[in-house]
Amino acid sequence: MDLDQQTIYEDNHLLIVNKPVGLLSQGDHTGDPNLFDLLKAHLKSKYQKPGNVYLALIHRLDRPVGGLIIFSKTSKAAERLHKMMLQGAIAKKYLVVCEGYPGSDQGDWQHYIEKDEKKNKSRVFATPREGAKRCALHYQVLANVDNRSLLEIVLGTGRSHQIRAQLAFESCPIVADSKYGAGRRESGNSLALFAYSLDFEHPVTHEPLSLRVYPEIGTIWRPFTGFFPRSSS
Repeated sequence: MDLDQQTIYEDNHLLIVNKPVGLLSQGDHTGDPNLFDLLKAHLKSKYQKPGNVYLALIHRLDRPVGGLIIFSKTSKAAERLHKMMLQGAIAKKYLVVCEGYPGSDQGDWQHYIEKDEKKNKSRVFATPREGAKRCALHYQVLANVDNRSLLEIVLGTGRSHQIRAQLAFESCPIVADSKYGAGRRESGNSLALFAYSLDFEHPVTHEPLSLRVYPEIGTIWRPFTGFFPRSSS
């Protein structure tokens, strides 16, 4: 993997990367390779840094999910970015291929979600429940082909497995997401979920950043590639 090729934006404070599908965002109990450690080693070698390399992960993507992920190269930027995340000042959009049709061409869903840490799976409820947190998203249907829908999703909250669990709850599981009930398995180790868009103000220079990447054309995405919103606006 060429990490320079996967880098979408880099300056003294930020590093934004297109995370490959199947790679952990950061280390876990498996001990498998992860993007955080690979990037630290890459930066140390690339810039010939004699000491420890500072790098902070601002948000994560699930292992089978690809797309844009933000790292900070300075503590000043990291602190500001974490605050921006909490304030909803970093706009993230996702592309999804789900089974079926969500019922309307666009809509807003609000549910309540609870994480089962032992199973590494989230459960969604229609009404408030003790221990469950509110979760919200907006979806827009971009296309429908062969009883599958291409959606653009904007999160209103950032809960664990939120998109996967909410879509499954609404009987539109993400294609190839066997954990959340997808009925047709696909080849490869990926979900039809991709973090394609980031819009936010640089935490230090305050310049507006608008970044887009798109999934590789594979069996899941191929019927929809002509519908991807290629505009950077």
